[in-house]
Amino acid sequence: MKIVAKKKLWKYLFWLGPFLITVGLTVGLVSEQWGLIPLVFLITGIVISGLGIIWQSYQSNWWNRRSTQAGTNALVATLAVLAILGLINFLGTRYHLRADLTEAQLFTLAPQSRELVKVLPQPVKVWVFDINQNPQDRELLENYQRQSSKFKYEYIDPQTRPGLAEKFGVKDYGEVYLESGDKRQLVQTINESERLSEIRLTSRLQQLTNSTTAKVYLLQGHGERQLSPGKDAISQAVQALGDKSFTTSPLNLGETSKVPQDAAVVIVAGPKRGLFEGEVKALQEYLNHGGNLLLMIDPNTDPKLNSLLQEWGVRLDNRLAIDTSGESVVGLGPAAPLVTEYGQHPITKDFGNGNSFYPIARPLEITSVPGVQATPLLRTKPYPSSWAESDLQSEKLEFNPDKDMKGPLTLGVALTRKQTAKSASTPQAAPTPSPLPLPTTQSKTSPTPSPSGNTLQASPLPSPTTQGNKATPTPTPAATASPTPSSQTATESRLVVLGNSDFATDGLFQQQLNGDVFLNSVTWLSQQDEQPLSIRPKEPKNRRITLTTTQGNLLILSSLLLLPLIGFAIAVIIWWKRR
Repeated sequence: MKIVAKKKLWKYLFWLGPFLITVGLTVGLVSEQWGLIPLVFLITGIVISGLGIIWQSYQSNWWNRRSTQAGTNALVATLAVLAILGLINFLGTRYHLRADLTEAQLFTLAPQSRELVKVLPQPVKVWVFDINQNPQDRELLENYQRQSSKFKYEYIDPQTRPGLAEKFGVKDYGEVYLESGDKRQLVQTINESERLSEIRLTSRLQQLTNSTTAKVYLLQGHGERQLSPGKDAISQAVQALGDKSFTTSPLNLGETSKVPQDAAVVIVAGPKRGLFEGEVKALQEYLNHGGNLLLMIDPNTDPKLNSLLQEWGVRLDNRLAIDTSGESVVGLGPAAPLVTEYGQHPITKDFGNGNSFYPIARPLEITSVPGVQATPLLRTKPYPSSWAESDLQSEKLEFNPDKDMKGPLTLGVALTRKQTAKSASTPQAAPTPSPLPLPTTQSKTSPTPSPSGNTLQASPLPSPTTQGNKATPTPTPAATASPTPSSQTATESRLVVLGNSDFATDGLFQQQLNGDVFLNSVTWLSQQDEQPLSIRPKEPKNRRITLTTTQGNLLILSSLLLLPLIGFAIAVIIWWKRR
């Protein structure tokens, strides 16, 4: 009797466990404070319940039962499945793996958009004042938000929140605004026919987050490309510069005789006539004092810039770049070289093997100059796919070993030169910068033609003397006459030379990577190294098919009448043969 009573006592004692657990949970939830008291109740109840389960299983030999083992195996399997699903869900939430199989990568952000959002200096929010939440727009905004926690977006109904709509100055449904700190900017107005554009959103985002505005001057007066819309103009390139927070202005050195002091970059786009000697000297002086210059020089032109280019080790070849590889691949003519090989440089580092093409281009020859570091940007394919043609009058383009030069050809190069601007109270000799190594694929210290006829850059040069450096800057009169003590300020000049300007004209600017070559060159030249240099967003291609009334009727008849009749006839024939 005493043993039975003891067993019942232990049985009732173990019921105290669930009671204490309930008390602990109740105290914690009601007080919203999980302090010492609720934790004591919970821990005591869990311990008592655990001991009760162990004692009960020992008394009834529960673990040795076949049903217990089967149930335990099922429980363990269930817990394992739940753990695996939880792990998959965790990995899926933390790491995003998406595959975009569309041709234009419509559901994937462009590299420039991703880089820009990842380095946002402060939080940014997109406000969409619209009732309807278009799935395509939401997907685009979600893609931006995945790149950084500083990017947020929200849909707002102007009728339910009139105060916020008035704050942004909303006038109609569909207006999209970008806000960062106390700055607000209208991105665009969306509707059923016009969805949210990645190009516009990225451009406005870059304008809003970029606190500096660089001034770009485009040289005029020598037959350069027209800046306003027109035939062979570069108005799209100028507009794209504005979208990247650059301010552009024409520059006529014949009137001003010197480059303005606020010029971050000077662009010379396809001059047809030669520059005056004073204009060339103005550009040289600008470069000698830390300026940045973009030269786009077409074949069959002589801009009289040889003296300037010689200081940097660049020579404009008078032959025409021929490339037969693009003729069969993308339908380009042999005089429009297709480039898929780019140099390891910030301008082209993200291009991979993307396409850019340059109708009517001239090759460049690069030689070693002390103090100048050069990196080829654009290279054509090797011979026999490309060569430099000397006979420009012949309709049949053939390689002539005596006059022509074998590929690969260099169509663009980026160069840097360290400068030391020195000012003193008395005139002094011009300082000569220490030579910098010139990266190249050759190991000689002097320019050596390749077997194909190309002149390549020299390998790193030893530290030479300061004599004979043509890149030596000359102190300005103002600096020479300055009464202040002498001081030195290190600066860097940058130069990009391209043997073609057609690639940046309206129509061609939006094709492939042409616009990226131009914009990345200007951005790098402006020395705004915090700005991302990458591939810009592209507009989706219009795949709509426009049918005439006759074509529409024919399509209806063939799909609703002709095809069903053919299927019915085949079914009758099969039935007749098998009956």
